[in-house]
Amino acid sequence: MKIGFVGLGNVGSKLAGSLLRNGYALMVRDLNDVFVADFVARGATAADTPKQLAQACDLVITCLPSPSACSAVMEGDDGVVAGLSEGKIWLEMSTTDEGEIRRIGDLVKAQGAHPVDCPVSGGCHRADTGNISIFAGCSRETFERALPILTTLGRRVLHTGDLGTASKLKVVTNYLATAHLVALSEALTACKVMGLDMNVSYEAIKASSGNSFVHETESQVILNGSRDINFTVDLVLKDVGLFNTLTEREGMQLDLAPMLVDIFTQAQAQWGPRESSPNIIRRYEEPMGVKVLGSGFPTDMIDDEPEEVGYELMAKGRQDG
Repeated sequence: MKIGFVGLGNVGSKLAGSLLRNGYALMVRDLNDVFVADFVARGATAADTPKQLAQACDLVITCLPSPSACSAVMEGDDGVVAGLSEGKIWLEMSTTDEGEIRRIGDLVKAQGAHPVDCPVSGGCHRADTGNISIFAGCSRETFERALPILTTLGRRVLHTGDLGTASKLKVVTNYLATAHLVALSEALTACKVMGLDMNVSYEAIKASSGNSFVHETESQVILNGSRDINFTVDLVLKDVGLFNTLTEREGMQLDLAPMLVDIFTQAQAQWGPRESSPNIIRRYEEPMGVKVLGSGFPTDMIDDEPEEVGYELMAKGRQDG
């Protein structure tokens, strides 16, 4: 099976690297020629347009920073949709709007191809080693066809239901991660202001009911001082905004989600869209005149789990068939 990959950014480059490392024939496309050249040097081929890539490949993956970027890549005259044909599969691995994924999915189906919304969760360090979690929204038949690729890209693969369900769940999980990040920023700053040892504080939280995946990853790069998690304020704002929009469509009135949108809107205005997301702690450090740092924490996160073939994660008691 020949695979095409469009979008070689922070996450996409690592996912595409897993495919190349595991021997798949890979064709790539990105607006950044340097990114493309790196993959060509490692054995991939380059496409001149998304259409050419889709024509040449059996399965096409897109991993792009926004719904508008996905629309441009998919729907242009030289876009992916124009190059799709009967039986091909499109995997959208970005975090995107479920309404948009279903709209573009209809265009893909009209070509006789099969759409899958396929976002990932677990951080760039796990994407780099093939140990990330993957949600997949599509028909069961399409899921089973794509599963060998998905278990190369990730460790735990969950079939979430029909097209669009994976994107909804990914937005929910990113919202939770953002809430944890802001809560940890407040908590760690409070520990500093109260004169507590920051290494002891980290271990106390990790050992407690207040622990989370975000604490075990992002708190470490906060305490190191690098604040580098390969994720930026504009992307957080996009994700939390998508959650807020989804819940508004359902008529929900939430307390925390609009507050998080405001917090990251202010952060983007103050520090710029490309500020590293863990630096949201500056919102609490700077008024107190402190810097929240520990000792011996890593500059960035490295996944120390060995790479293994992934597996389908089964949801006990599911009612959607």
